[in-house]
Amino acid sequence: MTPDEQKVYDALTPTEQASFDAAARDKEAAEQATLPYKWTQDLATVTLTLDVPTGTRAKDLAVELKRTAIKGGLKGKEPAFSGSLFAPIKEEDSTWSIADSILTLELYKSNDQQWWPHVLTHHPKLDTTKLTPENSKLSDLDGEMRGVVEKMMFDNQQKQMGKPTSDELKKQEALKNFAKMHPEMDLSKVQMS
Repeated sequence: MTPDEQKVYDALTPTEQASFDAAARDKEAAEQATLPYKWTQDLATVTLTLDVPTGTRAKDLAVELKRTAIKGGLKGKEPAFSGSLFAPIKEEDSTWSIADSILTLELYKSNDQQWWPHVLTHHPKLDTTKLTPENSKLSDLDGEMRGVVEKMMFDNQQKQMGKPTSDELKKQEALKNFAKMHPEMDLSKVQMS
């Protein structure tokens, strides 16, 4: 939305905004239905699926995945899709496969912190400001990321209760250990920052 459109939207009542949003979703759905493929995304990847004739094998397809463009379809025919990507992909990580008469492209975004409004720049856009990612479970995360999220959750909870964060607790523990090793020093006035 342009700033002027946003002002008009903000001036609407909640009921009018809900009606406007529903109409916009219907319009987007109709536009997306005209695409030759279906697509989904998360922050790291974009997945395209394209129905192909029954019995189609990999050797029957012509698929190109480049950093800033893709093309795909049956060999010897007009490509089902072709064009410039909204944003660059990691060409070396991106793949395509065929199974059960469905061609699947898994595109790994170069910037994995960005929602794409469309895959190909000449196709209709989605309003990415209205995207709501699915909630994740801690068990879905890999070990390192899970540790980071758990630490953030613990620190947030500690701050809400007015208690020290995990980093502050580590500093306090280090000071206690140092004091035990050096009883001759008066550390009672030491302030941690």
